[in-house]
Order: sequence, then structure tokens, then C-alpha cells
Amino acid sequence: MKAILALEDGSVFHGTGFGAATSACGEVCFNTSMTGYQEILTDPSYKGQIVTMTYPLIGNYGVNEQDVESWRPHAAGFVIRELSPLVSNWRADYSLSEYLEKNGIPGIQGIDTRALTKKLRVRGALKGFISTQPVTDAEAVERAKNWQGLVGVDYVKEVTHKEAFQWDADDKQSAAFDLVRGNAKVDSRNVRLPMPPADVPIVAYDFGMKYNILRRLRQQGFKVQVVPATTTAAEVLKYKPAGIFLSNGPGDPSALGYAVQAVKDLVDTGIPIFGICLGHQILGQAFGGKTFKLKFGHRGGNQPVKDLESGKVEITSQNHGFAVDATTLPSDVTVNRINLNDQTVEGMRHKKKPIFCVQYHPEASPGPHDSTPLFAEFRQMIVKK
Repeated sequence: MKAILALEDGSVFHGTGFGAATSACGEVCFNTSMTGYQEILTDPSYKGQIVTMTYPLIGNYGVNEQDVESWRPHAAGFVIRELSPLVSNWRADYSLSEYLEKNGIPGIQGIDTRALTKKLRVRGALKGFISTQPVTDAEAVERAKNWQGLVGVDYVKEVTHKEAFQWDADDKQSAAFDLVRGNAKVDSRNVRLPMPPADVPIVAYDFGMKYNILRRLRQQGFKVQVVPATTTAAEVLKYKPAGIFLSNGPGDPSALGYAVQAVKDLVDTGIPIFGICLGHQILGQAFGGKTFKLKFGHRGGNQPVKDLESGKVEITSQNHGFAVDATTLPSDVTVNRINLNDQTVEGMRHKKKPIFCVQYHPEASPGPHDSTPLFAEFRQMIVKK
């Protein structure tokens, strides 16, 4: 089937459709990861976005049920150069096209993704419209222009779990895989490494949390109580947590006044807090700072971040379109990590309270594992307190 991608600046790209026969609006962005399209599609942070993959061949290893990062894919649309005609992986449950069709998401292939990426780098992220249905160029551009955009919109309430729950109470979802070779009687998809006891209770705010964050927390011995994004500080304290975790999520952090107020109240309690991505931005506002929209964001598995305390550089996985404005932070908050590409804030630490946060994704999935020790640092902060 034919497909179209139109941008608010009047640009139109024609290609071949795959996935669902439908249409969608979203902010068109690009991700530089070479693999991990399944994890990207199911990352709630992509709610309201049409994702362009810069790597040219996508779909060769299919999609499986075990590597999803949330309860469903959240991207509005998917843009690639070439869809692999062959799915070859022993863990695959679906082809990429089948998975998108099953979840009602349109895809387009066969367009010049390099030209599209260069346009987004120069102009910045643009509102877009993608369709695998008959539609004129003029109508497609008009649909892109009329979309509400991301600024000032709360997408968190659309992706957060509606009810509180305990993560992996029976320890069947969190343990790392243990690959078994040479034994045909063993199902390697389900062989896992042992985990420590869950002896430190924490509450994790779900602003659009990736499951691999929850897996990493459990692997560190945390007993994780997940709560919806709208949960008040008073409700959180009823769980008697030893620590508070603030997750990633989609959209504009300045639209989340209810979350900022709850975190501000929790900051005052002195309970150790660790935030990632949107959680980092919410913490920045709870400290009294402000956020702003980046030109085209940071999305991919190769973002360099410098730890100003140790001097080390981490190669990180990132997915965000907003950042904390360092000039608006109070004197008792220090910026301890920066992005080496544009010097934006990538980490903060409170000078007097047990609170720290990072703008990137130490849980990866997909991406490098340089920053995995941050989960152990969070546990150590709690145990020492």
C-alpha cells in the first residue's frame, strides 16, 4: 500500500506503507540507535511522536513478547528507509509489520530518511502526519499543521498505569537471562540468573515507565511499589518507602503541575530520591528550576555524558525533547553531569539532601550499559541513610 509523511513546513515524503492501514499525527523525531526498534516503539516516552530510525535496515530480527518496555507500543507512527523482507531470530513472535498492524500503528518505508533527519536537525522537530490511506498532499500537510503539538500537553495521564501495583511479586519478570548452550531440552528463553532478596521497599512513580527500569530496580534488591502519576505525596508515604523513584515519561514537563507538587512535598521529607529522564525534569522544577524544549532532542544509544565529579565519560541511551535550564536552579542543587554535544544538563545532585537524578536512561534497553551502576548507587544511598 502507498503511504505518505507530511510535515508542517510543507515537505511531503511518499513511500510504501506497512503496519496498520490508518493515519496519525505526531511530532516527527529521529533516533540514531542501530538496533532496539521494539524497545523504542514500546517506550511510553514516545507517546505523540512519529519516530524515524536513522539506521537504514529495520525489522530483520522481528518482535518478541519478552522484550517489550510497557503494556503496548506508544509511538504514533514509524518511519524507516527499508523494511527487512526476512525475519530471522529464534525469539521472534511477529514480524515488525505484523506487530504494528496488531497495535494500530502506521509505518512508512522507502523514503530518504537521511534527508528527513538533516531537515529535522536544521529546522528542529516538526509536527507531522503519517498515513497508509488515500490522502492528498495538501490534506496531509494541513493535518500536520493543525495538530496540537507537544508543548503544554499532558501525555503522562494517557500512559501511566491507572492503579497501583507491586512489581514482579513472584520474581518471574526481572531476573537477567542466562543463555544455555548445547542443551536442546532447555528453553533458553526462560532460563534466568538468581536475584537477591527484595529487602528494601521503595515507591516508583509511573510517569510512563519502561519495564527495564523496574527489572533493574528489582535486580538491586528493591521491593517496588508502582503508583500512578497522579499519586499525592501523602498517599506515597502510606507505603512507608525507604526511597522514592521517579520514572521517565512523555511530553512537556511544564504541563505536570500535580507531579511537581507531589515531588516537592516528598523532597521536604528527606527520603532518598532518584529520578530518570522526565523524573529528572520534574525534580528540576520541584527544586525551583525551569525546563525548555530542545531543538531536536536527544534520542539514541550513543550520547556522550561527562560526569563532572569523576571526570569520566559515559556513552548513554537517551530519549527526550526537553531539558532543565541550569541557570534557574537554586544554589543548593549542583549540576554534576553534562551532555558533551551541547552542554545541556544531564545530571543533578542536591547538596544537602539524598537526592540525585539523570536525564538519560541507565537501564538502557536498548543502549549501552555504562550507567547501570546508578541503580546500585541509589541502593547504597538508602542503606547508608
